[in-house]
Amino acid sequence: MLSGTLNRRRFSDLSEQEILALAISNEEDDARIYRQYAELLRTDYPASAKVFDGMAEEEDEHRRLLIDAHKARFGDMIPLIRREHVAGFYARRPVWLVENLGLETIRGEAREMERQAEQFYRKAADRTSDANVRKLLGDLAAAEADHGNVAGQLEADHLSGDARSEEDADAHRQFVLTWVQPGLAGLMDGSVSTLAPIFATAFATQDTHTTFLVGLAASVGAGISMGFTEAASDDGELSGRGSPVKRGFASGIMTTLGGLGHALPYLITDFWTATTIAIIVVFIELWAIVWIQNRFMQTPFMRATLQVVVGGALVFAAGALIGGG
Repeated sequence: MLSGTLNRRRFSDLSEQEILALAISNEEDDARIYRQYAELLRTDYPASAKVFDGMAEEEDEHRRLLIDAHKARFGDMIPLIRREHVAGFYARRPVWLVENLGLETIRGEAREMERQAEQFYRKAADRTSDANVRKLLGDLAAAEADHGNVAGQLEADHLSGDARSEEDADAHRQFVLTWVQPGLAGLMDGSVSTLAPIFATAFATQDTHTTFLVGLAASVGAGISMGFTEAASDDGELSGRGSPVKRGFASGIMTTLGGLGHALPYLITDFWTATTIAIIVVFIELWAIVWIQNRFMQTPFMRATLQVVVGGALVFAAGALIGGG
């Protein structure tokens, strides 16, 4: 990896022909990314897919202008040079890293792509001596800067009326069903179900190391169990809850974190200090669950409080009484 980094060219060392070739490959990549976004969104968000189709067509036009400029100045043979060949050059995040993060994240990624492209064209224009090429690169920089307006016009054309609000609502609903709901279930299970074994062990042994090991085992075991249960319970095809793998990870990870929250304080060797901190953590965990239920699941605050805080307190009391007895 180090040798690959050292072998990259510096932008300042590129010739004008290489700068044009780099610009052409950039436009090809960006058009391809926009088309991938469009395909990802076409089924669930057809209006937004049309926006990205339009942005891909804009990039295709930029590529055509750049190729014409290269032919006029240097001929038909375009050198092969890409972003990864240039040291310190911005890189595009892989589509697979973005596609799972929701509609608004994809929109934000597109805005960042346009900002980076504008910066590139301004630097490239400063490196060229040919008046026509310099003018073209400057025009493209202005076009990329104006792409926010272009995107806005495309959204006005394809996301007019209630289309955008409906897509945003659908995206929020999908986010809640795929990530928040299973994650919340996991956090509740991890935070509440592990209270009894952890505090029973704590009060029975007053040994912080043993208590931590029991808490770690209970948390990891519950996380694995909840993750597999969530993934196997529903493939998401009929319910529309999304990928079972995503839901399984959300549920399993949050279950583990919920249990570890009040197990980690027992890394402290003093029993009562560790127990006091663990109780404070439990209090914070339970109220965080109440807030998430109220914020994302629209559960009335008082009902969520009774379900979570009172239930958690009873489980804690059961563990403490059993351990103390």
